[in-house]
Amino acid sequence: MTLKEYYQDAIQNGYALGAFNFCNLESLKGILDGATKLNAPVIVAVSSSAMKHMGEEYLKNMIIATKKTYNIPFFFHLDHGKDFEICKKAIDLGFDSVMIDGSSLPFNENVKLTKQVVDYAHKFNIQVEGELGRLLGVEDEHISNESIFTSPIEAKQFVEKTGVDSLAVAIGTSHGINKYNKEPKLEFDILQKIQDNLPNFPLVLHGASSVDEKTIDKINLLGGEIKKAKGVPSEMLKKACTQYNICKINVDTDIRMATTLALKEFFNKNKDSVDTKKYFGYVQEKIAELIEYKIENVFNSMDRKKD
Repeated sequence: MTLKEYYQDAIQNGYALGAFNFCNLESLKGILDGATKLNAPVIVAVSSSAMKHMGEEYLKNMIIATKKTYNIPFFFHLDHGKDFEICKKAIDLGFDSVMIDGSSLPFNENVKLTKQVVDYAHKFNIQVEGELGRLLGVEDEHISNESIFTSPIEAKQFVEKTGVDSLAVAIGTSHGINKYNKEPKLEFDILQKIQDNLPNFPLVLHGASSVDEKTIDKINLLGGEIKKAKGVPSEMLKKACTQYNICKINVDTDIRMATTLALKEFFNKNKDSVDTKKYFGYVQEKIAELIEYKIENVFNSMDRKKD
């Protein structure tokens, strides 16, 4: 099945594909190892800063090698591409999907930029995700000091004018490790109005890490100093993908937390270790466990219709 077909299958059968960010070989393999254990479809996402960190040529060959190694359905995706050039670069590197994030622009400029990317990407059968509305918070080069919920009316107009394949919406999630200053809340009434205007259209949630309190406590117990942290409760995410048209959910912070805790745990138990293969291997195992948990217990992928 293509990514477009998986999105429709997810809408029809009440699940979401996890889009998990990676920035090195171990995190990439950890994500795919976790999905492989469940034989579940998965999206592996790269931000523009992660692309710079890994290097374009290295990343290109990681994509080639990974597609030869893993047999599950998986798709490489550019997360938060800010301009046409970075989206074109990702497509040329072999990505299956790109996100053009013009959410900081006025509506008409966002439409113009997004359509430019769509017109190019569709020549190569590459999926394009757009974004309307604005998420609060900081993630790599993505910074926003305000939250603007997606307008259901503008969402319909945006999709019609741009031809995007999926739409990231703002309904109360946010980027970073501390997503809320009060009790978490997602605006499901807005989400309902958006999908009423866009029936059977693939919708996406960004900023959707759960930021598990127990993980934070363990990190701090081992010397961390994470003072404020609050994420999106798993039950809200499950509701979004089982009862609404959320067919892709992005996770980055939770992977960073799993990596941080794994390294602290490893060195706490192996104080004399200098074997990089062992501690990066431990990180890979812990990321795989997180991915497996998310897919099975939060994104509902294991209850999907079997091929």
